[in-house]
Amino acid sequence: MKIINQTKNTILAENVIVADRPFQRIKGLLGKKEFKPGQALVLKPCNSIHTFFMKFPIDVLFVDKDNRVIKAVPTLKPFCLTYIYFRAILAIELPVGTIPSTLTQEGDTLTLI
Repeated sequence: MKIINQTKNTILAENVIVADRPFQRIKGLLGKKEFKPGQALVLKPCNSIHTFFMKFPIDVLFVDKDNRVIKAVPTLKPFCLTYIYFRAILAIELPVGTIPSTLTQEGDTLTLI
C-alpha cells in the first residue's frame, strides 16, 4: 500500500501497515526500535494518539472522511499526547521529517492505494 499526497503530487510512504483491529491499534509502534523513511502506520479509526514509551519522535497526520488532512503534527516526541480531532477518522504515523520533506499541510488530499 502507498500513501500519496494528491495535492502536492508526492509520495508519503510506500511501505504502509494498516492497524484496524483493537490490538493492532493499541500496540501501534510500541516496541519498534526504528521507523525508516517510506514506512507508515495507519490507525483506523483514530482521532488522537500518544507516544508513551516510544523510543523515537514521529510525524502524524489526522485525516477526515474525505481523505483531507485536518491536522499535521510534525516531530511528536516520545511521551506526548495529541489533542482529540473529532473529525478525524484515521491517523497516519510517519517517520520524523516526512511532513516537511513532502510539503504536506492541512487541507491537502491524500490517497491510500
